[in-house]
Amino acid sequence: MKLNLTAEELAKIIKGELTAKQPLRAIDFISKDTRTISAGDCYWALKGANFDGAAFAAQAASKGAALIVAQTGAVDLNCVDADLIEVPDTLAALQTLAKHHRLKHNLKVAAITGSNGKSTTKQMLLAITSSAGKTAANTGNLNNQIGLPLSLLEIENDDIFGVFELGASKKGDINEIASLAMPEVAVITNISPAHLEFFGDMETVYQTKTEIIKSLNPNGFLVYNIDNEFLRGLKNEYKGKAISFGFSENADLIINEDEKNFTFIYKNAVFKFEIKLERYNKLNAAAACAGALALGLSKEQIETGLAAYEPMPFRMQEEVRGKTKFILDYYNANPASMQNALDVLIKNPAPHIAVLGDMLELGRLSRFYHEDLARKIIERGIKQVFLSGENMKAAYDVLRKDPCVMVKYSVDKKNLIQPLKRACAEGGTVLIKASRAMGFEFIYNEIMAEI
Repeated sequence: MKLNLTAEELAKIIKGELTAKQPLRAIDFISKDTRTISAGDCYWALKGANFDGAAFAAQAASKGAALIVAQTGAVDLNCVDADLIEVPDTLAALQTLAKHHRLKHNLKVAAITGSNGKSTTKQMLLAITSSAGKTAANTGNLNNQIGLPLSLLEIENDDIFGVFELGASKKGDINEIASLAMPEVAVITNISPAHLEFFGDMETVYQTKTEIIKSLNPNGFLVYNIDNEFLRGLKNEYKGKAISFGFSENADLIINEDEKNFTFIYKNAVFKFEIKLERYNKLNAAAACAGALALGLSKEQIETGLAAYEPMPFRMQEEVRGKTKFILDYYNANPASMQNALDVLIKNPAPHIAVLGDMLELGRLSRFYHEDLARKIIERGIKQVFLSGENMKAAYDVLRKDPCVMVKYSVDKKNLIQPLKRACAEGGTVLIKASRAMGFEFIYNEIMAEI
């Protein structure tokens, strides 16, 4: 981060009231966490439902923070040795600064949202754009109301492209942060059940994800998955420039169904990549390539860039230990990603073992989707299943009635370790998947301790 602003300039941008001994002191770096503060930095005291950063203002100053941005009246300057900017809302001020910073830079931005695959699509598109020029992007899961502004503040003068993932947990979230990114290209990977605890129903999910369209530049491109039942109607509804992708013959970018490697056709040109991808990841790759085409990249740049893509850890990551293959995916879990993971599992060597944890944030439909997951397990002929978490009790209640399935359930995942170790000794393929908060890396680490 290199903001190159004085305290006085910063106060003017965010419309704050500055109390400063050194108003012309240069500020380059902003931190919301006292653990990352260095001498001369600005500490941004964000306030949330369960925390108040202003309580740590003195600590930030003691570590060398030169400037503090806080809610009006929240910090007593008599107790803090630093300059101060007071604003009514520190999050709104952070977003204002992020948009100002974005507007200062002439780069082409692609923003990506969707229920599944947005992080993978982001990484794939980042690999492509990085082969063509320096690219700014959000790291990790910095894709929300706080993370996206912090990511935008990392844009540098020599960046040619920006690739940013946008997440949401309620209606209005995408609209709020997409308006900061102001993309030339908006990518919607898919619409499927996720975060229903907050959204309530699928129509609200659709309305939220498509909010990204409102922030598109007038001459920008919409990129969307025409195979998705919720998005295919955009072909007739959206009147701006667009590139649809999918296996459907109605797509602008058509993925070749039977190819051993990933290939697709766009405007009669055949794009070939010597990489093997599962069906769901072919859709992610197609979304990334369509996004790159919308950004103006060439066929050669796209083929070269995607070849350099490296999968993120714990997203269907494969590890082989002895005669057992592990598929590790405990970054996130929802009904669609669970089904994709089960489909991958049964393509691998038997015996097939599914180790599954709760799909979180499904609200009142949680029991329905966990029971439906059990039915999908039975349909795919998976015989050994280990379940953990309160929500997985619903799946267990269905599976235990099937005499062909050996199912072990415990609310506490620790109780799965010993029987799972015995099952893994037979070899085959083990899928370990759950929502991130379930901490399922513990299971794999415990098994590895004895293999």
